Formats: sequence, C-alpha cells, structure tokens
Amino acid sequence: MKHRYFIQLSYKGTYYHGWQIQPNASTVQETLENALSTILKEKIETVGAGRTDTGVHAGMFYTHFDSLRKELGKDKKILFQLNGILPSDIAVQNIFFVNDDVHARFDALSRTYEYHIHQKKDPFLDDFSYYLYGNPDIDKMNRAAELLFDYTDFTSFSKLHTDVQTNDCKIIQAEWKKENHRLIFTIKANRFLRGMVRAIVGTLLEVGFDKICLAEFRKIIEDKDRSKAGFSVPAHGLFLVDIEYPDGLIFKN
Repeated sequence: MKHRYFIQLSYKGTYYHGWQIQPNASTVQETLENALSTILKEKIETVGAGRTDTGVHAGMFYTHFDSLRKELGKDKKILFQLNGILPSDIAVQNIFFVNDDVHARFDALSRTYEYHIHQKKDPFLDDFSYYLYGNPDIDKMNRAAELLFDYTDFTSFSKLHTDVQTNDCKIIQAEWKKENHRLIFTIKANRFLRGMVRAIVGTLLEVGFDKICLAEFRKIIEDKDRSKAGFSVPAHGLFLVDIEYPDGLIFKN
C-alpha cells in the first residue's frame, strides 16, 4: 500500500529549465525525483503545484508523491539525507503526510508571485532582480494593475500555443510597492498562464514610462492578442512566494 506525501521546497531557478521535466534539459522536478528515488530506494514520481518557467525562482513550492514507506514525515533523517544529496540551489523544508486523494496542483486555491526590480546597480541582486534604468510612475502602474480585476481572460499576456483548456484566471491581488531603490510587484490569482506575470509586468512598466495610457492598457486586455501587450521582463526577477491550500488539507506528522 502506498502513502501520499507533500514536500515543501524552495529553489533558485537560475540553472534549471523550470520545474517540469523536459527532454534533454535540467529541471527541478527531475532533480528532486532522482534524489527521492535514491534515498527511498523506489521509483518516485512527483506532481507539482504548478510549473515555473526557465530561470524563475520559488521561495515556496509544493509537490506530492506516493511511497511504500510509512511515516516519512516523522523521519527527520530522511529530510537530512535528501537535502544532503540535492544541489545547493534546491532545499526541502518539510515532508507532510496527507490523505490519498490530496493533490498538489488541483487542490491549490491560489498562487502568489513577486517580481523584483532594482534601480541602482547592485551586483548582489543581479541573480534575483531586474536592473531597470529610469523611474516609472508607480501610481500609474497601480491604477493600471487595478484594471486586471475587471477581467478573467488574460490571453493577451499568455505565451502562444500552450496546451491549457482555458485562459481564464481570477486575479485576487495586484500591486506595486517601492522600497528605496527597489520595486516589487505582487500578484495573486487562482491560476496563472505561461509567461503571464512577466508579460503583465512588462506592460505595466510601459504604462509607468508613459508609453501607453490606462485606456490602452485596458484595450490590450480586451483584444486578447499577445502581440499587442508589452515586452516580457527577464525571468530572474520572478519568484513564486506562496501557494494557498484549504484549511486542514495538509497534515503535519
């Protein structure tokens, strides 16, 4: 009989082609599965809470897997061994026992991303933040971000030719904050399309630099045409920072 577990982990996405396994590419999922299979001495396949694109980081990520082993969450040695063979850019914080029908992807209520920008050259931020020259108008970008709440179809901000059934998403939060020479955009939704956050950020920056107005931003959404939206900001400034599940879904043991 197999038992289901959740893993909470974080990773630096710089040297990975995203979370999801791909042929002839290094991914976080493949690296984690190989480590789990080695430690547990059985073939382990994981299911992630979603996918992150190449170069994107995750401060919080969940994945589930099934194992013949019992009470893995109570065995702190397993956690120590797992982190010992994983590379330094992937860290596992915890292993939880869950009910057999709990699903890391389908049971997630929301995901939250942050996009980080720095406006002052800083070598210690280059791997985790986009260096942007100039001073975009934060107030205008926040007014534009509020328009996102009026819509559910975000085709204009999605990569083309993806295999999703719908481009509908419910955005719950979208706001910019400025901290000294750094800008942070936070966006929360029930789901995200591929490339969606980076395209939204790039288009909002065009609002901030007065390249497009609020009415034009609204029309970009309504046109449902990726070519009408702004540029896609670099991946290294993007972080998945939170995934929300229903209360009581994850049981620590």
